Amino acid sequence: MKFKKMSEQILNNMGGVSNITHVEHCATRLRIHYKSKQEVHEEEIKKIENVVGIVSKTGQLQVIIGPSVHEAYKDFMEVSQFDAKDSDKHSEEKPIEETDEKKNFLYYVNKFGNFSAAIFMPVVPALIVGGLILAIKNLLVNYFNVPMESGTALLMTAIFSAGFSFLPVYLGYTTAKRLKIEPVMGAFLGCLLVSQNISGATKLDFIGISIPNIDYNGSILPVIMGVFVMYYIDRLLEKVIPEAIKYFLKPLLTMVLVVPIVLIILGPLGTNLSVYAGNAVMFLMDTVGGIALPFLSALYPYMVMLGFDKALSPIGFAAVESLGYDPVYVVMGFISNLCIGGTALAVATSMKDKGKKGMTYSFAFTALCGVTEPAFYGALISRPKVLIGTAAGAVSAGLVAGVFGLKSYVMGFCPGLLTALFFVEPDGKMGNMILAAIVVLVAVTVSFVVTKIIVAKTESSETIETKEKVPMENI
Repeated sequence: MKFKKMSEQILNNMGGVSNITHVEHCATRLRIHYKSKQEVHEEEIKKIENVVGIVSKTGQLQVIIGPSVHEAYKDFMEVSQFDAKDSDKHSEEKPIEETDEKKNFLYYVNKFGNFSAAIFMPVVPALIVGGLILAIKNLLVNYFNVPMESGTALLMTAIFSAGFSFLPVYLGYTTAKRLKIEPVMGAFLGCLLVSQNISGATKLDFIGISIPNIDYNGSILPVIMGVFVMYYIDRLLEKVIPEAIKYFLKPLLTMVLVVPIVLIILGPLGTNLSVYAGNAVMFLMDTVGGIALPFLSALYPYMVMLGFDKALSPIGFAAVESLGYDPVYVVMGFISNLCIGGTALAVATSMKDKGKKGMTYSFAFTALCGVTEPAFYGALISRPKVLIGTAAGAVSAGLVAGVFGLKSYVMGFCPGLLTALFFVEPDGKMGNMILAAIVVLVAVTVSFVVTKIIVAKTESSETIETKEKVPMENI
C-alpha cells in the first residue's frame, strides 16, 4: 500500500470516517464528500506527502494526487474501511454543512460539473483505448496494406465498438451509481437501448403508440435522462411496495414504467438535443472559431482547477455523436495541456535544486501526456508570472487550431501527446494529424520561450533588488 500513510493522515484530518459521506475519484483527484467542514483541516492536508494540492468545494474536498489516484483511492478505501454501499446511511445521519457560497450561476455550473465528472470519468479508460485502437486500425488499413476484412482489422473494430457503441451501458451504470440506485438497473437500461431489437429498429410500438426509429449506439443523453426517471420511480416504489415482494416486484415495475417513457419521449428528445448541441458547436466555430478557441484554451487550466471543464464535456460527446468529430472540447484541452507542459519544462530548466528540478521535469512530462494537475499545482501556481507563458502558448496555438479547423474524431479526457491519434481522420488521411503536429509545436515552443523570458527577467529583477537592499546592521 504505497499511499497507506497518506491515507491515514488524510482520514485523520477529514474528521475520521464518521465525517465522510461519499468517496470517488477522477483522473487525478480523490474526491471526498463530508458532513461537517469544521472537522476538515485543509491546511494540514496540503502538507501531507504525495498530496499535490487541494480544491475545496461545498461539502466536498478534492485532494489532488496525480496519475496514481486510482491506487491512492484503493488504499484510502482500505485504510478508512469506508463502505460505499452505506453512503446513503452515512449521509442521512447528519446534513452536510453548507458554506456561505451563494447559489448563483457558477454554483450550479460547479454542481453540474461534479456530477458530470462522476459519471464520465470512470468511462475514460474505455474511451481512450477504443479511440486509440480505431486510429491505429485506420493507419494499418490505409498505409500498411492491412485488408479491411482481415481478422486483425475486424478485431480492432470490435474493440473500438466495445468502447463507444456500448457507451449507454457504461453511462447507465455510472449515472445510477451516482444517484445511489442499483447500478445494474442503469446498465440494464443501457443494454436495452443498444440491443439490435431496439437501436435502429423499425415498426416498433407500445400498446399502439409508435416508437421512433433511433440509433442509440454511442448515445449519451437518452440513457442519462432515463436513469433520472428511474431514480424517481425507484424512490416512489420503495415507499409503496411491501417488503416481502419488493426484491422482484420493484425492478420489474421500474423497467415497465421507465422503458416506454425512454423510448417514446426521452430517446427522441435526447437525440434532438445532441443534434442541436452539435449544430451550436458548428455555428460557434464557423462564426468566431478563430477567437473562441484561443480564449477557451487560455482559460482551460482554470476551468480544470474549478472543475468547470467537466460541465462542458457533454458538448464534446454531443458533437462527436452528431457531427462525427469535436472541434472544441478535446482541442482546447489538448492545447492547454501542452502549454502547461511547455511552461513546466521552462521552469524545470531554470531550477538549480536537482531534486526539485527532476520532480518538475516529471511534472512537465506528465502534463505533455495529458495530466496537468501535478505541474499546475506543484510547479506553476506558486509562480503566477509563468502562467503568462502558458496563456501566450494557448492563444497562439488556439489561433492556429481555430483558423485551420483542428478536429478530434474521438471524444476523450486528458488529451495530450499519448492521445494524439485522436486526430487521425476516420478514412486514415493525415491532413488533420499534420495540423495537430503543428499545433503541438506552436503550443510547446511559445509557452516554453515566453516562460523562459519571464523567468529570466524575474530572476534578474530579484537579483537587482537584493543588491540594492541596505544591510540591517548599517541602518
